[in-house]
Amino acid sequence: MADWIQSIPEAARAYIEGRRLDEIECIIADIAGVARGKAMPASKFARQQNYFLPNSIFLQTITGEWADNPSGLFTEPDMILRPDYGTTSAAPWTADVTLQVIHDAFDQAGNPIPTAPRNVLRRVIELYKARGWTPIVAPEMEFFLVARNIDPNQPIIPPMGRSGRRAAGKQAYSMSAVDEYGKVIDDIYDFAEAQGFEIDGILQEGGAGQVEINLAHGDPIALADEIFFFKRLIREAALRHDCFATFMAKPIEGEPGSAMHIHHSVVDTETGQNIFSSADGGETEAFFHFIAGMQNHLPAAVALLAPYVNSYRRYVPDFAAPINLEWGRDNRTTGLRVPISGPEARRVENRLAGMDCNPYLGLAASLACGYLGLVEATMPRAECTGDAYMSETDLPYNLGDALDLLDEDKALQEVLRPEFCRVYDSVKRNEYKEFLQVISPWEREHLLLNV
Repeated sequence: MADWIQSIPEAARAYIEGRRLDEIECIIADIAGVARGKAMPASKFARQQNYFLPNSIFLQTITGEWADNPSGLFTEPDMILRPDYGTTSAAPWTADVTLQVIHDAFDQAGNPIPTAPRNVLRRVIELYKARGWTPIVAPEMEFFLVARNIDPNQPIIPPMGRSGRRAAGKQAYSMSAVDEYGKVIDDIYDFAEAQGFEIDGILQEGGAGQVEINLAHGDPIALADEIFFFKRLIREAALRHDCFATFMAKPIEGEPGSAMHIHHSVVDTETGQNIFSSADGGETEAFFHFIAGMQNHLPAAVALLAPYVNSYRRYVPDFAAPINLEWGRDNRTTGLRVPISGPEARRVENRLAGMDCNPYLGLAASLACGYLGLVEATMPRAECTGDAYMSETDLPYNLGDALDLLDEDKALQEVLRPEFCRVYDSVKRNEYKEFLQVISPWEREHLLLNV
């Protein structure tokens, strides 16, 4: 057995035990969270220490175009990719025996590439650790199962269930609704087990064919890796059963959007105690500072939590998505919710992030806002005890406005790294400009003959 096999997780070793390992996929997340990289025979992987990809992968837009390089150069030097063997995971949907390994990106002098999303998240966590804190997160993933759609001009419709009827909306928490596409869920469970992932629960959400998967709380990088892997395994499970899985924020008109709610807590690294709770179980100043950081800096972070033009279709009242940054205890109308819990599990839930965000960047941006609150020691607005949908919006209305807010928040840029923020801005403004050149059916229907 190759030496590197000894370093991989038990689930990956169990997957290949007694079988011939054929292929290794060397992957890294780009700005969109798309897996980039290369596949190679396992025998070759065992002989190599480093792998190479051009740094231009972080300038590629979701449409495949290339954004302008803010440095002014487009020479595409190679990055050095180093495998993180602890991320090794099965790819159980492939015909041969394949493992996936997430890699970290470095320049040729050995410095972490500041525009690599996994490095952005790692930097934020290091800022916490420098102050003696360890951030803990628990993400929730929402997505839609939809009928196959190969014509972008046609609306998305729900999938056909085992009853022969299309999945219906407004069936939140219905067990029979989940059973309609139970075979997809079964494959999701099987793939997750083969990959060594722990699912905390699966439930039916409010949209037609909309599913939520909850993950257990833990280390932000490990959970971002899992979400990165989960998006792929869920898509593969859906394709086995003649439907698509989509993480698009708002795929179906008239249905709620898909969020990636993020629960946050912070523990004292030395004592392991939750810094949001005092010795007598009460709420600490750090708890309120964290919420204040969210209120003060999340408007600028929305550009990363809602990264596409479609993302802003989620932020409408009465569709189970926030429209502002009010906070409240056990209040799902607020953007910042404090769930019911004991003192040891006291946490803040950020309900703004869409499931279309890059998980590394979504977690990094959300944690960065809380970090700034802890450092700035500011206090939040008064708690919202009513319907937050009745309050004024705090959020940008579109991607262009969100990018402007990110550009103005120098404190947030410093946490995320200015080099990264410049590249992110370039990629997203390119996408936004390209979208503005598309004429929608709404415009043709209502403007063509009426104005």
